[in-house]
Amino acid sequence: MKLFMASPQSPDMHSVLHQNIQALVDHRREQEQDQSIQDRIAGFISRFAGSMAFVYLHLAILIVWIALNLGAIRAIPPWDPSFVVLAMVASVEAIFLSTFVLINQNKMAEQSERRAELDLQISLLNEHETTRLIEMMAALTERLNVSTPADDELPQLAKNVDPQMVMSQIQRASDDQTNR
Repeated sequence: MKLFMASPQSPDMHSVLHQNIQALVDHRREQEQDQSIQDRIAGFISRFAGSMAFVYLHLAILIVWIALNLGAIRAIPPWDPSFVVLAMVASVEAIFLSTFVLINQNKMAEQSERRAELDLQISLLNEHETTRLIEMMAALTERLNVSTPADDELPQLAKNVDPQMVMSQIQRASDDQTNR
């Protein structure tokens, strides 16, 4: 037995889900295309630095560097017998890698903030729509003279939540917690 029958006017859940996924994919593709060349380079370096290929490459370079500077191949004279140059190169590389990672983290934090704002907007819209549905159901139950277990709660549920008031209460609670 099918509980929800799709009609030509209302798309079924599968097509809505597909549309939502496609919208997200399209949005991500647009964001990637809008990136500057600098952001793309920083992202590539950060992704590569966080890969096993990066680890293997550095391990190979380190082994060869140490072996050559310990005189493993007599035809190549050691150029860094105390490994000071190796330490300096590693330090400079660490500075640049950490900078690229920070750039990438900043970009990710910015994207996360935009997603959180979108989530908030959707939640507020959902709350408004739910309030309207409660008002409609209350009007229907009153008109049909039907009582429900939620009758006592309906006046409270039918009120729109003021986001500013909620944020103020959260801030006060946070301040109270900090002051303890």
